[in-house]
Amino acid sequence: MHMLMKNARAFRHRAAARAEEFGRLADGQSPQALFITCSDSRVIPSLITGARPGELFELRTAGSIIPEHDPGRHSSEAATIEYAVEVLGVADIVVCGHSHCGAVGAMVRREDLSAVPAVRGWLESASPPPLFTDPSCPAIAEAVQHHVLCQLQRLRDYPCVARRAAQGRLSLHGWFYEIHTGSVLVHRAHDDAFLPL
Repeated sequence: MHMLMKNARAFRHRAAARAEEFGRLADGQSPQALFITCSDSRVIPSLITGARPGELFELRTAGSIIPEHDPGRHSSEAATIEYAVEVLGVADIVVCGHSHCGAVGAMVRREDLSAVPAVRGWLESASPPPLFTDPSCPAIAEAVQHHVLCQLQRLRDYPCVARRAAQGRLSLHGWFYEIHTGSVLVHRAHDDAFLPL
């Protein structure tokens, strides 16, 4: 924590060198995309995409899980999606899963999560569990990629997303980030496969 605090103190000086850029940010935001990914500390959207401040609106959830649309239940995730689409008018939404995902791994291996009931409940909300062929594989790429596609389908059930997509004003993208290589794969619908970006 000491190093994080030291860097936070020094950030003001680095920001001063970019005063014009940060001044524009104070006037408001108009991000290019909503980037939905896992809370995993190894996944850093701006590092992966090269995005500058203000270019990505981020939603981080354990396992990149998007709750089912439920008009009677308000959640932080639903509010973030709605705000990005309706207020900020993002043109793209990326759902980015990643290799070595602890959440997806726990689901496919049916791990005992009784010691962490909130985690267990959150992961259970992601059913159906991701498909897999080899749950012993640490990268669990196939399961995560299937999971990403399920989350994209959930997004399509949000009325604001469905409406904007039908108007041709919103595109959805499924990505898979390999932690150990830095590679990014994108789901290509016509091939029904995740291929290099």
